[in-house]
Amino acid sequence: MNSTLAHVFIQYQRALPAGAPRRPVTCVAAYDETVWVGTEDGLWIATAGEPPQMRRVVGAEGPVSTCAARSGAAWAALGDTVSYVVAGEGGATHVLDRRKLSVPVLKLVPTAERTAAVGPSLVTWVEEPHLALDGPGPMLVSAAADPAGNLYVASANSIWRLVDGSWECLTPDGLGDAPVRDIAVDSHGHIYVATNAGLTIITAVAPGHQPSSPYSTNAAIDSGLPILSTGFQETLRGPDGLPCEDVRAVALAGRSIWAATALGAIACVDGRWRLFSGRRWLPADDATCVAVAGDGSVWVGTPNGIGVIAASETTLLAKADLFHRRLRARHVRLGYVASCVLQEPGNVDSFMHEASDNDGLWTALYVAAESYRYAVTRAEDARANAKESVEALIRLQKVTGIPGFPARAYVCAGERVLKSDGEWHPAADGSGEWKGDTSSDEIDGHFFAFSVYHDLVARGEEKRRIAEAAGAIADHLLRNGFLLVDVDGKPTTWGIFSPEMLNGPWEAQRGLNSLEILSHLKAAYHLTGEERFQDAYIRLVRNHHYALNTVKQKITAPGHVNHSDDELAFLAYYPLLMYETDPDLLRLYRISLRRSWQIERPEACPLYNVIYSALTGDREGIDEAELTLREVPMDLVTWDMRNSARSDVVLDTEAGRFGEPQSVSPVSPAERAVMKWNGNPYRLDDGSGGREEDDGTFFLLPYWMARYYGLMG
Repeated sequence: MNSTLAHVFIQYQRALPAGAPRRPVTCVAAYDETVWVGTEDGLWIATAGEPPQMRRVVGAEGPVSTCAARSGAAWAALGDTVSYVVAGEGGATHVLDRRKLSVPVLKLVPTAERTAAVGPSLVTWVEEPHLALDGPGPMLVSAAADPAGNLYVASANSIWRLVDGSWECLTPDGLGDAPVRDIAVDSHGHIYVATNAGLTIITAVAPGHQPSSPYSTNAAIDSGLPILSTGFQETLRGPDGLPCEDVRAVALAGRSIWAATALGAIACVDGRWRLFSGRRWLPADDATCVAVAGDGSVWVGTPNGIGVIAASETTLLAKADLFHRRLRARHVRLGYVASCVLQEPGNVDSFMHEASDNDGLWTALYVAAESYRYAVTRAEDARANAKESVEALIRLQKVTGIPGFPARAYVCAGERVLKSDGEWHPAADGSGEWKGDTSSDEIDGHFFAFSVYHDLVARGEEKRRIAEAAGAIADHLLRNGFLLVDVDGKPTTWGIFSPEMLNGPWEAQRGLNSLEILSHLKAAYHLTGEERFQDAYIRLVRNHHYALNTVKQKITAPGHVNHSDDELAFLAYYPLLMYETDPDLLRLYRISLRRSWQIERPEACPLYNVIYSALTGDREGIDEAELTLREVPMDLVTWDMRNSARSDVVLDTEAGRFGEPQSVSPVSPAERAVMKWNGNPYRLDDGSGGREEDDGTFFLLPYWMARYYGLMG
């Protein structure tokens, strides 16, 4: 992937048509940028715009079984009547013609010159001359036209093509046991067949012919004569990448296939299958019909109304700008990057801030993201944002009244904010409350942010303040025997870095916590220049084998795999390897980093891949990191996403946390629940029902860090 600043890609996001009915959708058809939607009580027209506008077609009330779009017009079947509707300006519509037919209409199909009304056993043309012909025999279930306008019809087990007024069977041997539901045809005669057991693609037998010998085809190639095919078919199922085998309808558009399935809409875009399910994308997963408009938008019918998946070109920079505007609008309080709880699912205007366990960590990552943005762009707002939030981090130490002990979170007196569960204490200065039992998560975040801000943004007095804050935390750890000691005089639950514990009962945390404390001491030495931090660092290396402890810090199965610990490890690797110059220690640290990254690489995590590349100069994994950033959904609301029922997912029966379903390979960010990089990408079912919105820092940090190191455009 050749990254440039102007490198554009297609990004999908949900669109909400204004005026869309919340009724079961029976059919949908599109021509250019006009879309017609049939429901149980009438026909609707949608016109382009942001958002698109939908209006009921007056005079076309009643249950619509099928519709067909033509340039500026549509035919719609209501019972045994077919209505011709013309679209005027501004969404106005006019019903110009109504025709009674002798059969119920199963499907309306525009052909080269006329529109075919296909019934279970009869095909008729709705335009003049009004002619009808018998169907090919078996009860028909669907119909389609190829790009040249030739008509095809399907029964449950066979497909026919209309040639000079006669039906020719294209599947003399049938299509197998799975009944046909819908068909679509491309310009080369490939017929895409939707069934309840996958998507079958067939080539047709040439009309009226069969090869006379095994050599007939070769002879035709040599002579330039038309090639006679015996027909062929392939069925795509879960192991072939099809996310859902229960396919109800299919549509072809450009290089893509779109289908309506029991799990939502599925698409094959440039050869790669994707699933669009859940409220992130559709009103309901039980999709019934699908059409693609001229602007690339995909219209999916469901029992709860129409869903629209909009396609637009964008860049990573434009995506980062959008996420950052949202973050500033809804996620910043007192300089902290806060959780955003939605009082009404999906309604971001109903948000309330929550002071949570990891305010310090998420704020620290934002400080780093804005520091890198400032280093790349010299944008003064980036510098101001980073400064505001780094001061908020420093405040976390001041409010506890314990030198060098930062709070998890802080709430100002009178502030309208939700408080997460846990231990809250009055602020030392009486200004509010702070949350205790501070974790190693916060300490990792503070040292990471202090290091990046100090090196890229801080000037003069700011450098001294950063050094003082970092030094205070390191000094607290030294005074307390490498323990983070809370207001009760006891170590916090996860603030354990002492040799007695790590080389003793805390064996499971030995590698990670050794890495963390070495990183913190090295950063403190870099920022303050105080030798006592370097001396303590060397003592841990020489007397307690902490450098060696780091080599296998990443725990693998059958041990307890903790994805949050993976994020903490990479945040700790960064200052340690940035500031260490001793080749003997770097040798061990690089072994540790490479091992950890190789284990993490299947996750294609941009943060881990970018940190690894920044520290080693190795560009391995950068293409995967960029692809992940592209596939992060534009909607960061934490909708429920259910992937455990997919046909293409291979379950990992040996892994998983708390017995939840987990996959062998990570699901794309576009298809899984929104999560930070400390989440489990192998988890299949997750989400909060749309009651939270992520702040997007998980995207901003690796993007701007990659830009700073010249790894992405």
